Amino acid sequence: MRFHETKVPGLIEVLTAPFGDIRGRFLRTWCAEEFAAAGLDFKPHQTSISENRVRHTLRGMHWQAAPAEERKLVRCLRGGVFDVAVDLRTDSPAYLHWVGVELWAGQHNALLIPAGCAHGFLTLTDDAWLEYMIDAPYVAGAGRGARWDDPAFGIAWPAAPAVISDRDANWPDHA
Repeated sequence: MRFHETKVPGLIEVLTAPFGDIRGRFLRTWCAEEFAAAGLDFKPHQTSISENRVRHTLRGMHWQAAPAEERKLVRCLRGGVFDVAVDLRTDSPAYLHWVGVELWAGQHNALLIPAGCAHGFLTLTDDAWLEYMIDAPYVAGAGRGARWDDPAFGIAWPAAPAVISDRDANWPDHA
């Protein structure tokens, strides 16, 4: 595994390569020892999968409020997505900065998103699947969100959403 730092502190692109032979391929997607050696104390508590049928489906921007904050390792299992994190930590030098990374099933890259960042994605293909490894239990009342096109973020999405939930379309701007 290789770990690539981004302009947002703690937001890391994780690069992996599968091992292959005549049987097929094997890919390690998380390893406590390799993460620890890179100085990343990330221990998954739960794993979820998001299935998205239509190209240009947008989900986000979401986060969990304190004290239920969570870190996520997000990986594309099928298709491709434009994955975005926005730094909402007021004490961060990257406050309100965003990073977008294309995650493709065939590239085997992932994004480690720190607590205190909003997260969302836009599918680049039909039938895109994402796996979320999350380091904390989900707390229903702690869910928060902001509009995907909030001018405070200025995210340069590669396309307008074709499918978006009413909830995600109507989140307030981040104050």
